[in-house]
Amino acid sequence: MPWPVPRLPVAGLVIVVAACGGSPTSPQPGGAALTPVEATAEWPAASVDAEGLDPSRLAELAGRIRRGEYGRIDSLLVARHGHLVVEEYFNGWSAGRSHTMQSVTKSVVSMLAGQAIGSGRLSLSDSAIRYFPAYEPIGNRDDRKASMSVGDLLAMRSGFDWVEDPYPGSPLQRLNDCRCDWLRFVLDWPMRDPPGTRWEYISGGFILLGGVVGAATGMRVDRFADAELFGPLGASAVSWASGLPDGLPHAGGGLFLRPRDAAKIGQVILDGGRWQARPIVGADWVAASTRSVTPGVRVWAGHSYDYGYGWWVSGDGADLVVAASGARGQWIFAVPGRQLVAVSTADNETNETAAVGFLYSHILPAVVREPMPRTPNRPE
Repeated sequence: MPWPVPRLPVAGLVIVVAACGGSPTSPQPGGAALTPVEATAEWPAASVDAEGLDPSRLAELAGRIRRGEYGRIDSLLVARHGHLVVEEYFNGWSAGRSHTMQSVTKSVVSMLAGQAIGSGRLSLSDSAIRYFPAYEPIGNRDDRKASMSVGDLLAMRSGFDWVEDPYPGSPLQRLNDCRCDWLRFVLDWPMRDPPGTRWEYISGGFILLGGVVGAATGMRVDRFADAELFGPLGASAVSWASGLPDGLPHAGGGLFLRPRDAAKIGQVILDGGRWQARPIVGADWVAASTRSVTPGVRVWAGHSYDYGYGWWVSGDGADLVVAASGARGQWIFAVPGRQLVAVSTADNETNETAAVGFLYSHILPAVVREPMPRTPNRPE
């Protein structure tokens, strides 16, 4: 599993969480296991059955979560064909409350990089360190570091001599605890390999990438995200863990989102970069970033996952699954062949891959047919 920002605030991080309202959802009258999903301006809704899903299988999953069989799960959302059909909260969570997304942040930053690339302000082949002239002279600089590209950072092939599993004592813990300039910390870190030759999970590379996106766009990465991604998505209660320099967002794992906004991210991937027909990210970038670059780097719940540009990809089952993954059980799944998105957030220290398991055991098998035909008189 990835090992990004710890669950609790640590020295050197400022956690800014927007106030949010709402109350925990409750079962519908009569003791039914699934809570009815109300259509809103931000998410069209439909019943589970109307979207061709087996209610009993999904109700069984919700019941197992409530009984704690998967550890501490805080939310479960499922959308099909752009309609939200399951929205369940547990352990006091609610629709209006943002949740730590941990390394799901990296997948979001990949989308932001794609937006900058699509507008011509950034290129995969750009040298990463060229965006930081104010940091010259850069420590441990050599030909390898000079050739490290934006694409290398996105693909986790930076070449840094950096290992963050286990987290205690790792470079990531040192960065989180240092109360120092995070960009300087990463830029000065020594190299081990020529960039592009070896895959290694490095959160520091995405922190640096956040700085690159900010420099390329002329906007700090969180402000760029608000303008180009979260604003168009109608996301709210978005916040970031931040530090130095000047409130730099932690692009390796510091994002907080409402689960329903995380589901929008999955829907954008599913719909080739669009949200409710509005272009958000280029379709070419969605295809490129969710294509395997390094095969077989993780096995979760018995399924092998490759790494692309900030996204995980698995094709070893009956379905292609694109995933964003964060420590302690934060997940976004997009399944193009089923036109399905699933999101789960959690506080699971020892069962981080629980959602991968129930994606394959309950959610995908719940797809039993295509949706019922809709008519103008049929409520959604």
